[in-house]
Amino acid sequence: MQTTGNTILITGGGSGIGRALAEAFLARGNEVIIAGRRESLLEQVAQANPGLHYTALDTSDAQDRQRVVEQLIERHPGLNTVIHSAGIMRGESLRAGATELEATVATNLLGPIHLDGLLLPHFLTRPHAAIVTVSSGLAFVPLALTPSYCATKAAVHSYSQLLRYQLKDTAVKVHELVPPYVQTELMGQRQANDPHAMPLAEFIDEVMAIFERSPDAEEILVERVKPLRFAEANGGYGQFFTNFNDQMAAARAGE
Repeated sequence: MQTTGNTILITGGGSGIGRALAEAFLARGNEVIIAGRRESLLEQVAQANPGLHYTALDTSDAQDRQRVVEQLIERHPGLNTVIHSAGIMRGESLRAGATELEATVATNLLGPIHLDGLLLPHFLTRPHAAIVTVSSGLAFVPLALTPSYCATKAAVHSYSQLLRYQLKDTAVKVHELVPPYVQTELMGQRQANDPHAMPLAEFIDEVMAIFERSPDAEEILVERVKPLRFAEANGGYGQFFTNFNDQMAAARAGE
């Protein structure tokens, strides 16, 4: 995607990766609209970033999606990009039942798919447009502590490939952003302050550099996510998977 001259909708734009991307694209002269469930938080972010627009949106709600897309196209006819940054990640025990399953699937997977369906007729009229899905390194090496999240992100990866193929003869580009473990509040303050996680500012700087250097890149991969992304291709996946999950389980047990 181009890094300038866009009108961009960013879901989950009130915090974490979504907010940081919104600020980065706004600084490059794009028109940016952040969306999320907590309108008061969105308002605070917009006040801190003059020129940033916001709209309340529950991506898991069909009526809300329809209403917001219609309003956005009317108010921002140049809308040509969506970044799907809204997400839910919760620890779960499959022995006890995946208690966050419905909410996680609705937000992480169904929301972006339905939102794209509403936006695509408009995007196809634009001279250039982009859909940026957000999967995870855990789409490629899943974390046993968060099964529903990992399953949805693996599905997002599959969906991204298929959407890209179906749109290959159009001006709509599909990019898959694949974050590693980043210092955000996705799983609370522990993650936001974890020294083992990639600092958010470093992640955003590397992501924006990739977009600028390789605007046609199908996957946006920072260096720290590559061991997960290519674990299977590099061989020894079974042992990598076991070691990864054993290390993460041990880290949590030691807290």
